[in-house]
Amino acid sequence: MTRVYPSNVAERLETTTTSSSPAGRNDSAAILTVWKKSLLFNCNGFTVFDGKGNLVFRVDNYVASNKGEIVLMDATGKPILTIRRKRLSLEDNWLVYDGESAVNPLFLARKYMNILNTKYLASVSLGTGGSGSSSLSSLSSCGDGKNVLYEIEGCFAQRCCVVLDKKRRRVAEIKPKEPVGGVAFGLDVFRLIVQPEIDAPLAMALVIILDQMFGSSRRLMSK
Repeated sequence: MTRVYPSNVAERLETTTTSSSPAGRNDSAAILTVWKKSLLFNCNGFTVFDGKGNLVFRVDNYVASNKGEIVLMDATGKPILTIRRKRLSLEDNWLVYDGESAVNPLFLARKYMNILNTKYLASVSLGTGGSGSSSLSSLSSCGDGKNVLYEIEGCFAQRCCVVLDKKRRRVAEIKPKEPVGGVAFGLDVFRLIVQPEIDAPLAMALVIILDQMFGSSRRLMSK
């Protein structure tokens, strides 16, 4: 069976490509392989490997949860971040919390709703937990253009997206996984390239949110 995670040779090639990019990105970028499949039987989720094939992140409650939340865990099953859709909102907004907390979200991801410009997918702003504020007015002002930390552009359906910071630097990228031995992986296996300027758990949380906004899973959490 073809391995979905990178081989050591592939990791060296990818690292070389990243370090020599014209954008001058850092050669210490983490190159992860994301597999849209849970390791648990009869569960949907995500499994994420590093360049050596080690398990780094997992999501096992993608459908089973009845709380409208998605938990990103480390390899041992310890919750790192919890993602919840913002209630009582006409927009497609998602909140990212530390661990399993349900108060003071760290980040707010807001879907762009401009049908005339499909290049821009979403924006990410600092939440009340990240800003140190606990007021509802602070949270409602997130994503107003002044507090945006990251913008996401591209096409998630084709697994071709880029996360840009305030300086328009590429801090994370989603790319299709190259075929190995002539075997194509399809859309359920892809690469996540994470630069040092953004935390890998947050980058993976953005992948999950994009899948909810634009992927086949968006209907699962809308019920």
